[in-house]
Amino acid sequence: MALEIDSTETIEAKEFMDAVWSVITRLYGEHGASKTGLTMIDYNMESKLALIRVTNAASDIVRAAVATMTKMGGKPVGVHVIAVSGTIRALCKRVRQRQ
Repeated sequence: MALEIDSTETIEAKEFMDAVWSVITRLYGEHGASKTGLTMIDYNMESKLALIRVTNAASDIVRAAVATMTKMGGKPVGVHVIAVSGTIRALCKRVRQRQ
């Protein structure tokens, strides 16, 4: 899943992942969060893009959770899902085509 971070502030990779885990846990609990298989693949602070891996069954859970994010570390943000793909290779290709 490719995510775009919409913020005027600088967001670090750890800050981003902490916020994603926090919102998923808050909405779906620890049991729901454990089913996501959430892993950071790549994070580019300059282009404000994040590539994360989630299980296919949990993609809707993660999409709903990141849509509710309004703050990361006290900084106002918006997170938008820009692409979803079955493989990381295809996801990277779709993100490159978009840019």
